[in-house]
This record gives sequence, C-alpha cells and structure tokens, in this order.
Amino acid sequence: MKGILLKNGTFYTEQGVLADGYMCVSEQGTIAEIGTGDPPEAAGTDVVDCRGQLVLPGFIDVHVHGGGGFDVLSATFEGLDGMSRFHARQGTTAFLATTSTTSLERIEAALRNAAAAVGRTTGAELAGIHLEGPYLHELRRGAQSKEHIRLPDIAELERLQAAAEGHIRLVTMAPEVEGGFAAARWLAQEQGVTVSMGHSNATFVEAQEAIRHGVNHTTHHFNGMSPFHHRDPGLAGAGLMLPALTTELICDGIHVHPAAVKLLFDVKGPQGVCLITDAISVAGLPNGRYGGVVVRDGEIMLADGSSLAGSALTMLQALKNAMRFTGYSLEQLLPSLTAVPARQVRLAERKGSLAVGKDADFLLLTPEELELQATYVRGQAVYRAV
Repeated sequence: MKGILLKNGTFYTEQGVLADGYMCVSEQGTIAEIGTGDPPEAAGTDVVDCRGQLVLPGFIDVHVHGGGGFDVLSATFEGLDGMSRFHARQGTTAFLATTSTTSLERIEAALRNAAAAVGRTTGAELAGIHLEGPYLHELRRGAQSKEHIRLPDIAELERLQAAAEGHIRLVTMAPEVEGGFAAARWLAQEQGVTVSMGHSNATFVEAQEAIRHGVNHTTHHFNGMSPFHHRDPGLAGAGLMLPALTTELICDGIHVHPAAVKLLFDVKGPQGVCLITDAISVAGLPNGRYGGVVVRDGEIMLADGSSLAGSALTMLQALKNAMRFTGYSLEQLLPSLTAVPARQVRLAERKGSLAVGKDADFLLLTPEELELQATYVRGQAVYRAV
C-alpha cells in the first residue's frame, strides 16, 4: 500500500487536540508523524484533505457477539468478516470476538474459527477473543443458557485456550463460584488474560477477594450482577467504589438508565469506564422476531420477554449517547472507547490512540453531528460514506 498524508483536520491525539493538523501514515500502516502547520512533502503518497473533519482514534469493542445478521458462534469466517464490516461502518476498528454460554464443543469450534481469522477480517480488525461464560452464576445468567453453565476448571480452560491458539484476551466469569478464584488467578497470572466479573452474584467482600486473585474488570456493569444494597454493596457497588476495577458499560439508555450512566462516569471517570456494544447478530436488522429474540426499536428481548438479550448498540451511538447522558465532551469521553479498552485487553502498545508508531486505525467524522465519513484500519479505508 502507499503511504497517506491527511491534512487540514482536527486530530485527537495523545498530546491533545491538534487543530489544522496533519498525520502521515507509513506504507506499513502505522502512524509515522503527527503535527500542525505545513505538512511534509507528499511525493509518492495519497493525500486526504480532511476539510476540517475530526480525526479520531478508532473505537475498540471488547464485548461484541455479532451484528448485521452475523454471529461469532456461527464458527465461520464469513460470520466474523460480516460482523467486522458491519461494525466498521459504525466506527469500530478493532474488536474481540465474544462467545456466550453454550456447549463446550460449540465454544471450541467458535474459538478455533476465530483464532484462524485473527488479523484477516476485511472490516474492523479481529484482535482476539472474549470468552463470556460458561463459568457463570445461575442466578445472574440473564439470557445466557442455564443448561450449559458449569463450574470453572483449569484443565478445561487450558483446552479452550489451546483451541483459541492463545488468542483469548478477556474472560467473563463469576469468580465466587467453586473453583472461581483459582481459575481467575491462573488466567491472570499464568496466561496474561484479563479476568472480568460478570453474570456474578458476588458480595462486596467476594469482589475484593477476586481482585486479590487478579480480576480487574466488570462485564456490562449493573447488568447480570448482584445489585447495590446498603448492607452489602454487591458487585455493582464494588465496581463503583474499588479503583482496581474498570467497568464495562452498555450505553444505550435501555440496559442502564441515563442517570446511572452519568453516575458511573462521575464516580469512575472516563478512564475507569470501558464502553462496549454487547451487540448480537440481529443488531442493525429491522424490528421483528428472529428465532428466540425480538427486536423492537433498538431493544432486543428474549421472545418470552424474560430478559434483555444483548443489544443493538454501535460504538458510535454509544459515544453520542454518553455525551448526551453525561454532558461530558467528546475529548473527555473518547478514552472510554479507545485507550481504556486497549489498556484492558493489552493492546495499548499498538492501538487505542493516535501516536507515532501505533497502528493507523482512525475515523473521519463531521465536527457538528459526528457523522462517520470514513473508517481506516492499519492505514486502509475499510469504509467510506457514500
């Protein structure tokens, strides 16, 4: 590929917002230079005139099951590639393919398929795997399969990590169940995997113990967890109060009330909140019934009405919602979609911000409405608005 020179843009960089700036992208798809004023000579490069548009680091979604009719559990490259293209159209440049609680055989098939597809998708980059379940607390399972919930076992986790060829970067589990603390410690210390408390009925004290065993993340905070109570703040309270925990958030105004969204940001700060979609295969599809779920005006429910079943959210809409719910600025909230997820799943050396040497994963957006104009992954345009 050719190098790229972007000019006349407003660049959101690690050093702050650079108005009337430029950015050079190398032929290898990394950021070579960022600055203001007159850009360098552009011989042999493609020049992109940003015309005052915003240039943001690409969004990283560490919790996404599917979208646009495609699903991780289909265990096909077409499924992963299709969801990568769907989410690239909404500002995602990297994601973790996220499984859910089902049979071990089906999980292993999805892991093998995802491992083979890492780095090969044509939209957002598949950067690793998020294993959500099956080691959950039945009481907090939500839409997860009751039939397939099981106790954590290190030998079994070794088998799953082998199927994933070492690409599991995040595991959601209920550490308070039998064998949970030992499994969390093994994952964090022996495998370098981020361990998240989710679908968990942990008490506040159990959450503190989980942190001592290496847990540093919560899954879709407030959802699928023991709630706050003044006699036991539960996992919901632990996420709010314990600095060691970074809290995921589905910011669609459905899973979490806008006032609770503001509370979380006010207490944790954007550096303590990781925005996600938790999108499933039917995200982006019209209202209607699709198998066991019903889509209605952005809400996805199990067909029997017993539980929310993932979301129809996109990362770009999550950003817009967070700005509206909290009153925070784009610059304040941006880390929650970029640097924080990169930090939490150990991608920060090459993703999560606009900085020299990092992958050229970036977005072009209009300055007023934040309408996405283009998505670039490693210096290549994977989406352009018509």
